[in-house]
Amino acid sequence: MSPENHHCGLVALIGRPNAGKSTLLNRVAGEKIAAVSNKPQTTRHRIKGIVTRPDGQIVFIDTPGVHKPGHLLNRRMMASVNDALLSVDLVVLIRDASTSTGNGDRFVLDMVKRSGKPTILVLNKIDKLKDKTVLLPLIEMYAAETDLLEAVPVSALKGDAVNELLDVVIRHLPPGEAMFADDEMTDQSMRTIAAEMVREKILASTGEEIPYVTAVRTEMWDETDPNIVRIYCAIYVERPSQKKIVIGRQGARLRDIGTAARSDIEGLLGRQVYLELFVKVVEDWRNRDSALNELGVEGS
Repeated sequence: MSPENHHCGLVALIGRPNAGKSTLLNRVAGEKIAAVSNKPQTTRHRIKGIVTRPDGQIVFIDTPGVHKPGHLLNRRMMASVNDALLSVDLVVLIRDASTSTGNGDRFVLDMVKRSGKPTILVLNKIDKLKDKTVLLPLIEMYAAETDLLEAVPVSALKGDAVNELLDVVIRHLPPGEAMFADDEMTDQSMRTIAAEMVREKILASTGEEIPYVTAVRTEMWDETDPNIVRIYCAIYVERPSQKKIVIGRQGARLRDIGTAARSDIEGLLGRQVYLELFVKVVEDWRNRDSALNELGVEGS
């Protein structure tokens, strides 16, 4: 395809926690590259998902859900959202269409308006709607507040209208050559993806405060044996009592987390995996620059 007919650009996925940004990213990438859960603030890193087609290449940037920052961790997360807004060609504003409009939705909208970036509205989770007529008033509300390029109702979970969304995004990107090779799907290393798969299983198996006080780092990745990949991940918590909860009675919860994560990692690598998890207490790691730097949580 001639360069003037090939489009390429950076696209930020912006929205409230649980709007479905990471689910959409995994859907368009064709692989699980971002952790997904029903817990707010699941995404802590900016993750690129790359979609390459004959007519163009889209580099999606998944961002943490927009929320009020408390710990240094949260402040870094929100800084990464603002940095993403400044660096992209296009914003995809993702809204959970199955919930009523709240202050958080308006806060996200104001952020996007201040960025001045061209914006596409995505009304997600339409599979949850019994009455689709609620979509038109939502579109009208957002269109009255900002200059939307287009609005696309989708179900990221089911895949409904996701291809149509990609068509719309490509159409509004500038002409240009691809930034990444055709076979690249993300800028994340496998070490980072493995750690996120472990954290996803922690989120699924624990409740209350535990999801927010845990982080995972891949400490060692060993491929010296051609038949198996050996991965060693550290799970950070802030107090000994939290360590006991993650490990579980006689280590049962930690084993279950490891089994589930190993299955996902093997599916991604297409190879046998040995996964060893250990839990370490790092007091108040969410407010420590050194710990956040080790974990790769960016911020400015």
